[in-house]
Amino acid sequence: MQHTAAPEGTVSDTPDSGVAAPYPPTDRTVPTRARDRASYDRELVHSILDEAYLCHLGFVRDGAPVVLPTLFGRMGERLYVHGSTGSRPLRAAKGTDPGLPVCLTVTHVDALVLARSAFHHSMNYRSVVVHGTAVTVTDPEELRLALDAIVDQVVPGRSQDSRPANGKELAATAVIRLDLNEVSAKVRTGGPNDEPEDGTLPHWTGIVPLTRGYAPPVAADDLDPAIGVPDYLSAL
Repeated sequence: MQHTAAPEGTVSDTPDSGVAAPYPPTDRTVPTRARDRASYDRELVHSILDEAYLCHLGFVRDGAPVVLPTLFGRMGERLYVHGSTGSRPLRAAKGTDPGLPVCLTVTHVDALVLARSAFHHSMNYRSVVVHGTAVTVTDPEELRLALDAIVDQVVPGRSQDSRPANGKELAATAVIRLDLNEVSAKVRTGGPNDEPEDGTLPHWTGIVPLTRGYAPPVAADDLDPAIGVPDYLSAL
C-alpha cells in the first residue's frame, strides 16, 4: 500500500543516510514478557500498519479506560484516525491541551498454534502498539489528505474513484492525528513450543494458518450495469 502524500511537518520515513532508523525503545514500548519478539524496525512497523485498516484506540474517560475500534490511515510518520465530531475521543482530543493521551493497536492473526498441552497453545501474530498524544486535525488541506488516506487504507485507489466530502459532510467529520514516535512491533512465528516430556502424548499438534480473503464484489442494486468492477477492486 502506498502512502506518498504527507502534509508539511510529517517526519520523513527515511533519514538522510538512506537507512530507516529504528524507533527508540521506551519504558512503555519494551514488553515485560517475550522481549525477543519485540521489534522497533521502522519498515516492519509500517508494513504491519499498512496491511490493516482497523485499529483499536484506547484512552481514559472520566477515570475509566475506553477502547474503541475505528478506521485509520497512515501518511509517513503519522496516523490519522477517523470519527464523527460527536465521538468521545474526538471531543476529548479537541477539548484538552496539548491533546488526548492514547494507545493505538493493530493486530494480524496469522495462525492458531495448537500444542500438546493446553498451556502452550498460542497464536502466530504481528502487532503494533503506538503511544502518544492525539490532536484534532483542523487544517482543511490536511483534513482532506487525511480522509483520502483513510479511504485508501481500506481500499487502495478508492479515494480517486469517489466523490470527495462536501462542506456539510466535512463539518460532521473529525480526524485525530497521532505521530509515530513511541512505537513497537511484536511478532510470533513458528510452531508449538511443547515441553520435551510431552513429546509422546497422543494429541495432534501444529498450526492452523489463517488468511484474509475477499469475495467477488457485489454491485449495488441501483448501479448502472455499464459500470464495471474497477481494477483496484479486481486487484484485491
